Amino acid sequence: MKILRNIFCMLIVLLVIVACSRYVIEKKFFPYKYKEYVDTYSKEYGLDPMFVLAVIKTESKFDDDAHSHKNAVGLMQITAETGEWAAKEMGYSSFSKDDLYNEEYNIKMGCWYLKRLKEMFNGDLDLTIAAYNAGPTNVQNWLKNEQYSGDGKNIDYIPFGETKKYVDKVNTYYSVYKYLYGKDEGYFDTSKILNIIGSLWNVHFV
Repeated sequence: MKILRNIFCMLIVLLVIVACSRYVIEKKFFPYKYKEYVDTYSKEYGLDPMFVLAVIKTESKFDDDAHSHKNAVGLMQITAETGEWAAKEMGYSSFSKDDLYNEEYNIKMGCWYLKRLKEMFNGDLDLTIAAYNAGPTNVQNWLKNEQYSGDGKNIDYIPFGETKKYVDKVNTYYSVYKYLYGKDEGYFDTSKILNIIGSLWNVHFV
């Protein structure tokens, strides 16, 4: 009985440690920030909110004042040029770069653009992610080039190192978000945990 009691106590302690670790990971490293906007516009544009969160984390780490060397700004890192074009396509009567610093506006436009790219590339998420980073024209050119695509439908080799790393990072973060917040994910699935850890290691240290 004493042995069983000790084993039970150890299991309880282990569960508490895992629960606390999950809380820290969710709050500090993979938060579900701007939930109202992410959920609303993911649903409106037919996207998985976990995917949108992965893009936001990769782009800005949830910093609504983020700037990039390409002059992209805000949560989903949209350039003024893309924003002006998207605003017209979305039916806005006016556009200002300052609009992109508004969290709701930025997330809505980013989701709209992801949907547009996803439709352009027939639902292929890797191509969608690559196009979000490198632009759809580059991705279309890669698909036409036998050096980068063997079948014209999938990219075998991404010539832009930044875009290759970007695609890997978004996919990895997407897996993490689905694992942490997805309804059907098994939290104690050892193989899944090891795969995620391996992917995180690769995108950050390899």
